[in-house]
Amino acid sequence: MDVKTKRRTAAENGDAGEDLVIATLIANGDDVGPLVRHAFEMGRPEGLFHQLNYVLKKKEAEIEEMCKTHYEEFILAVDELRGVLVDAEELKSELQVDNLKLQQVGSTLLVNLEELLESYSIKKNLTEAIKMSKNCIQALELCVKCNTHISEGQFYPALKTLDLLEKNHIQNIPVKALKMAIEGRIPVIKLHIEKTVCSQVNEWMVHIRSSAKDIGQTAIGRTATVRQRDEEMLEQQRKAEEQSISGVGDLVYTLDAEEFDEDSVLEFDLTPLYRACHIHDCLGIREQFREYYYTNRLLQLNSDLEISSAQPFVESYQTFFAQIAGFFIVEDRVLRTAGGLLVADQAETMWETAVNKMTSVLEEQFSCMESATHLLLVKDYVTLLGSTLRQYGYEIGTLLDVLDSSCDKYHRLLLEECRQQIVDVLGNDSYDQMMIKKETDYENAVLSFNLQTLDSMPAFPYVAPFSSMVPDACRIVRSFIKGSVDYLSYGIHMNFFDVVRKYLDKFLIDVINVTLLDTVNSDNISVPQVMQVAANIAVLERACDFFIRNAAQLCGIPVRSVERPQATLTAKVVLKTSRDAAYIALLNLVNTKLDEFMTLTESINWTPEETNEHGNDYIHEVIIYLDSILSTAQQILPLDAMYKVGSGVFEHISNTIVAAFSSDSIKRFNANAVINIEYDLQIIENFADERFYSAGLGEIYNEGSFKSCFVEARQLINLLLSSQPENFMNPVIRDKSYYALDYKKVAAICDKFKDSPDGIFGSLANKSAKQSARKKSMDALKKRLKDFN
Repeated sequence: MDVKTKRRTAAENGDAGEDLVIATLIANGDDVGPLVRHAFEMGRPEGLFHQLNYVLKKKEAEIEEMCKTHYEEFILAVDELRGVLVDAEELKSELQVDNLKLQQVGSTLLVNLEELLESYSIKKNLTEAIKMSKNCIQALELCVKCNTHISEGQFYPALKTLDLLEKNHIQNIPVKALKMAIEGRIPVIKLHIEKTVCSQVNEWMVHIRSSAKDIGQTAIGRTATVRQRDEEMLEQQRKAEEQSISGVGDLVYTLDAEEFDEDSVLEFDLTPLYRACHIHDCLGIREQFREYYYTNRLLQLNSDLEISSAQPFVESYQTFFAQIAGFFIVEDRVLRTAGGLLVADQAETMWETAVNKMTSVLEEQFSCMESATHLLLVKDYVTLLGSTLRQYGYEIGTLLDVLDSSCDKYHRLLLEECRQQIVDVLGNDSYDQMMIKKETDYENAVLSFNLQTLDSMPAFPYVAPFSSMVPDACRIVRSFIKGSVDYLSYGIHMNFFDVVRKYLDKFLIDVINVTLLDTVNSDNISVPQVMQVAANIAVLERACDFFIRNAAQLCGIPVRSVERPQATLTAKVVLKTSRDAAYIALLNLVNTKLDEFMTLTESINWTPEETNEHGNDYIHEVIIYLDSILSTAQQILPLDAMYKVGSGVFEHISNTIVAAFSSDSIKRFNANAVINIEYDLQIIENFADERFYSAGLGEIYNEGSFKSCFVEARQLINLLLSSQPENFMNPVIRDKSYYALDYKKVAAICDKFKDSPDGIFGSLANKSAKQSARKKSMDALKKRLKDFN
């Protein structure tokens, strides 16, 4: 073969391979689309046509081969087919006839069927329309119902209606415009309900704030009533115990129980708040409402805690504290009944805010107060506030601490007020013994303070040993005790008796005792006044037992617990010391007055020619003066005071007599002067002796009377008039008869004892050896005293 023949053969073989591929794909039923697309994309469709023609020829050859193989069967099949065609033509004719008959019969039915189908379609449409209308009607009915509830203010049913509309009906509304309108109005309605409810809550807040003062005053008044009833019961119990202890009457306890219903006493309506809380629950914004309520109530509280400067605090404190009490009583009810609208932490925060503000206000106001009465009034109301709110679970310890911190200031103010009252009482006192004309006055002035010295009722009119200042002072002390107990009651101290006793001691010592001592030590006070003050001090000293018992009773502790010696008041000892100081002042005044009478160096003749058995003139003045003084002292002073004053006075007279002999202004005296002084001494000794026993002192002081107070003067006179004055130097005789005399005084006095030649010794010197011997003994004594000194 040549090259050309080889290329054609190769091309044919290649084409044959491609034709085989196409044939295989067609035989397998595969898609030849990609090959066709590829051929056209490549721009060579001729090859594809060639391949398809090849496949076509191959299939025709196969058909031809198959026809040749099945020719006979095919001929038979064609014959059968022709027979079938004949039968089919016949059947077709029959069917046409039957169809014509059927159409003639069914045309009526078809018309009816069409009418039925049309009716069915109409019915279906009507049913669907009715259903849609019902859904719309139900939705609109709910809308109308919701509007009705809103117009009637029934917001909860309105919200339930809206909730039902949203959940069950709004999605079934077929009318899009209606559905969109309803959907758009629901949030507006909810917002309207929320605003309306909040507006009602705001109105309620305004109303409850204006009612808080009345609520607080009612609650505090109830607490005050309970407190007063308890105090009355305690007072009755104390009286019953005292009667039982004293054996008077039977000890009977009665218990009066009175039930208080909080709701009946404190009536206020929380319905708007409950409704608002429920509405916000339904709206799903409960937390928002809780915050709204808490914020607004806190603002109201802060406003209530502001003090008005237009009115003094002492006039507005009740309104101030009652407003706060009412606020927290309402909040307690809200906390307990509003279903979590207010939580405990929020209530505690508001209470702490109020306590801090009240503490600040009290500290500031207490620091400015200058009246114990005002301070006590505020304190009492604060304790009532605390007792009231403690019942609702509020902690009041901080408030009580403020009151306790002001305790010293209160008592300082109370001391000053009582000090002024005591000064006024002393300034208005007549310093005369109190005249009591009837039994009721005696009970008020004497028995009520246990000042009686008699076991039975005295005859009237009765002259008391004290002046009118004593019962007045006792009343002031009693009021001081009451004021102290009132302030300390219901505070942080459960047992405050020791505190009351401390302030009572301070009042008695720093006020009454100091004021009395100032009175005693004043320059313009007289002897009777000092004596009366001393007697008053003695009575007040005795009244200290009543004061301590009264304090114990008011403090609610058994009286027997303060009757022990260690429970007595320190003021009793101080008053006793002041009483002694008053006696000394009295004695000094009396002695000063006596010194005016007993100017012996000037008022008597120390070298008289004759003796006077009636005594010198001064001694009678002294007797008259002492008689008035001791008579008064016997009436008003205790016996021990009477003894102290009498002893001091008579010792002073004795010392004055001895001092007169020792005075440098007396250069000499004679025996007549000594005899006259001896007459004076006898007179005063007799007077002293009589006073001693007439006062009843002899039954108490057995060792000696007032007469023994003149021992030094008596021994001196006895020595000067002795027949053997030289015996003074005898130790045995001196210890027995002249133990009160001093060597130096005796020596100085004896040096002045010189009789003149024309005196009694001189005129009798030649007539009586006895007097001469006495003179010699005196001279010997003078000589021996000089040698001794």
